[in-house]
Amino acid sequence: MFAILFSFQVHSQSKKYKIHTVAFYNFENLYDTVDDAFTNDDEWTPNGAQHWTAEKYQQKLKNLARVLSEIGTPENTNAPVLIGGAEIENRGVLEDLIKEPKLQELDLGIIHFDSPDKRGIDVALLYQKKYFRPTSFSNIPLIIYKKNIPKKEEQLEVEDDEIEIKKENYNRIFTRDQLLVSGFLEDEEIHIIVNHWPSRSSGEKATSLFREAAGKLNRKIIDSLQQINPKAKVLTMGDFNDGPLNNSIKLALEAKSKKTELKEFDLFNPFEELENKGFGTIAYRDSWNVFDQIIMTSSFIKSDFSSYQFWKAGIFNKPYLIQNSGKYKGYPLRNTLTEAGFSDHLPVYIYLIKEL
Repeated sequence: MFAILFSFQVHSQSKKYKIHTVAFYNFENLYDTVDDAFTNDDEWTPNGAQHWTAEKYQQKLKNLARVLSEIGTPENTNAPVLIGGAEIENRGVLEDLIKEPKLQELDLGIIHFDSPDKRGIDVALLYQKKYFRPTSFSNIPLIIYKKNIPKKEEQLEVEDDEIEIKKENYNRIFTRDQLLVSGFLEDEEIHIIVNHWPSRSSGEKATSLFREAAGKLNRKIIDSLQQINPKAKVLTMGDFNDGPLNNSIKLALEAKSKKTELKEFDLFNPFEELENKGFGTIAYRDSWNVFDQIIMTSSFIKSDFSSYQFWKAGIFNKPYLIQNSGKYKGYPLRNTLTEAGFSDHLPVYIYLIKEL
């Protein structure tokens, strides 16, 4: 399968471009059925609260494989060359996933580290070996502590991702590491950071500083790459548990939404515009939020397409990903006690194009 070639009119001249899709998807509780003594995964077993059977697990894999194989269509008939993922129990579930018939022909590679998250959920990067060659990768921990968290507020998304360790009246929050992968997309060096920032499990306001700390760490990683190469191409993607206008994205990460405002070391967030238009990736009480985003350095925003540049962004929102009846009609079709769904999030993607 090849990256699609397409053409469109530019200044009355038809030009041809090569296109690649880059995607991120929160897999929502991609657990196997085996009880891991070192993580809090008891409910995701046949006898656990979720009654997570082998049949449900296999259906979940099929569901995810279908989505990953279709993200970015119809503009690109090839599946994404890079896929960031979150809520992954271990490498084994990813190995099972890439063996699914809809993904097997893509020959996907896996980059994954176990994180210190209490539930044992991690982030990872899948990549088509034909197009991307990793040269280095590392997991970078987010070191944050909490003290006297107030009573839980109304919550948009609840995750049990905290382990408390007393240290001079503070408690460390063990959350997901930030995964940094460097490599070559064909002959161009790019860097990818995969994220799943601290949840809102104690309320949005009470936990905002944790996500701001994640944003500052992200910015620090990007700054270090830009110090080595001012023109470094960096994509940071993930479930940020915040929207484009929250402090973690707007202030800590310093992401901008207008291309005309970008300077040399700035970051561009195309998903702010999508949120302003009313789109979303996760729903709560009939309100949509864009927690899942792909943000990039300004080096991806140029009028010269002699190298891979950003074209456009999207939220993959096919009808089969949405509940069509019941209390949560119109919401993402997630797991239930009776069936394996897709996810409580919708996947996001961007297109990178290069002139031939």
